[in-house]
Amino acid sequence: MQFKLVPEPPADLDFVADAQRAVPLVPGSEDDCCARMLDRTDLTSRDAARTWLTFLRALGLAEEGPSGFTRTREDPTPEFLRERFRENVFGVPAVLEILETAEGSLSAEEVFAAFESEVPTWEHHKNPNSWEEIWGERVGYLLEWGVLLGLVERTDGEYVAE
Repeated sequence: MQFKLVPEPPADLDFVADAQRAVPLVPGSEDDCCARMLDRTDLTSRDAARTWLTFLRALGLAEEGPSGFTRTREDPTPEFLRERFRENVFGVPAVLEILETAEGSLSAEEVFAAFESEVPTWEHHKNPNSWEEIWGERVGYLLEWGVLLGLVERTDGEYVAE
């Protein structure tokens, strides 16, 4: 299963470990987990905490079971995060392929223009007036996560595959 929600990338990967530690080892509800994230990180909204909880699931650092959400015992090493990011976050393979097949560096807008056909049709209907803005931002986040994880290089505001 691939996950679509992607938070704004933090300044460094230490935040990923901090967010993971905020998820309990004993199952908790989404509300409990989000409250813990808000208490234990610098996140400022429940929506941001919920996005992070979903993203941690994509990265294999949290899981949802019948009793709620729990932290996994995985160590968030860059190698582990890169693999999970590629496998479990919607759009990553397409964005990386766009960069790998480009003849040079691309702006985030150019990557989005090439990615646009990957956006599920129902997303167009769900947010008819804002899907381009939502997905443009999401592609930007994917690119910046790629930089943070060493999959993408950013030079002068443009991106190339690492």
